[in-house]
Amino acid sequence: MSQRKRITVQTFYETGRDFLELELLQGHRHMRRVIGELTISRPGLALAGFLKYFPWRRIQVLGMAETQYLKHLPPADRRRRYEALLRMHIPCIVLTRNLRPDPELLEIAAQARVPVFRTPKVTMHFVNDATLLLEELFAPEEIIMGSMVDILGIGVIIRGSPGIGKSECVLALIERGYSLVSDDVVRVRLSEERKIIGTSPETTREFMEVRGIGVINVPDLFGVRSFRTRKQVDLVVTLEHWKQVGDIERIGLDQQFYEILGIRLPHMVIPVAPGRDTARLVEVAAFYIKHRMVGGNPAEELQKRMFAKMNLKPKDS
Repeated sequence: MSQRKRITVQTFYETGRDFLELELLQGHRHMRRVIGELTISRPGLALAGFLKYFPWRRIQVLGMAETQYLKHLPPADRRRRYEALLRMHIPCIVLTRNLRPDPELLEIAAQARVPVFRTPKVTMHFVNDATLLLEELFAPEEIIMGSMVDILGIGVIIRGSPGIGKSECVLALIERGYSLVSDDVVRVRLSEERKIIGTSPETTREFMEVRGIGVINVPDLFGVRSFRTRKQVDLVVTLEHWKQVGDIERIGLDQQFYEILGIRLPHMVIPVAPGRDTARLVEVAAFYIKHRMVGGNPAEELQKRMFAKMNLKPKDS
């Protein structure tokens, strides 16, 4: 089972800088502090002096209520409250609404080596958005060797040995109007809804290697609709050379599965042979899964017809 990952303030800042509109006020040398919990804390009780159950592993947010409370304290008392808060080894502090930090806060935070950020977002909106970001960062992850495409809303990971034709298959699917998610390597994570979400590594995002041509930028050649940054994984397809494929389910009554991060996903093995349109077969496999999602099951329908026919034979003879 996957363990929760080690998320630092640096990771949080680099990932959410634009989304959360974060401005680093101080502490750029202390960004390796670890965020221990994915929820956000508003330290009102701690600033009032009650520290017994203080969630110090969380990001601490100072909004209008906290700053106004501190503003009306005597300077010496306010300083003691800041010192008590920052002695708790918190990961970082974020001021919302573009609030200007007290000089005492920046001074004490610098001594405690705690980064301080500011955002123009309203406190409630920042807490909601930051929680969503932390859920993604803390989600269990895995790397799958293969490519991923979105075929009419069905996220398909295409696996296979090197040289089997994965990239050529994906390229043919893109030419038919579908969207690339990742080429060669797919980063998958488990969402809070127990769904597997696939995306590409940031370095290779939007790029694809085509043998004999080289590296291409998919959106530049095929338009912005030819690429998606992320997609839920609904199907795993494994391409295998037809000589190496053993007995394959021909009817489809016995569904195969491929497990990713503890979730079982539909799995199909497609034989690759000269003259076979592999992209078309993967496309049909995605259509088939889409049909199954709405309750269709052609194999069971055929089986029922065959059984019904067999029951009629004795009466007709």
